[in-house]
Amino acid sequence: MNKGELVDAVAEKASVTKKQADAVLTAALETIVEAVSSGDKVTLVGFGSFESRERKAREGRNPKTNEKMFIPQTKVPAFSAGKLFRERVAPPKS
Repeated sequence: MNKGELVDAVAEKASVTKKQADAVLTAALETIVEAVSSGDKVTLVGFGSFESRERKAREGRNPKTNEKMFIPQTKVPAFSAGKLFRERVAPPKS
């Protein structure tokens, strides 16, 4: 599902126009990106959490030349699915 299809689905479920659904979805995504990039954690109960994580500096290899290279420390965005989301995707086996 791409953003256009998501906008269509949200508009239908919420009984709003596609333009309204697109505006709300865009605003929500921008707000999450801004919060995570400023170091905040965004938690949507039942859905999951967005946060930034530190990736330590490490040694890697260039796959073409097999030459060693240094990969510097960096921050990366991360998503952790909530319990309800995980259970809907992969129901626990009994």
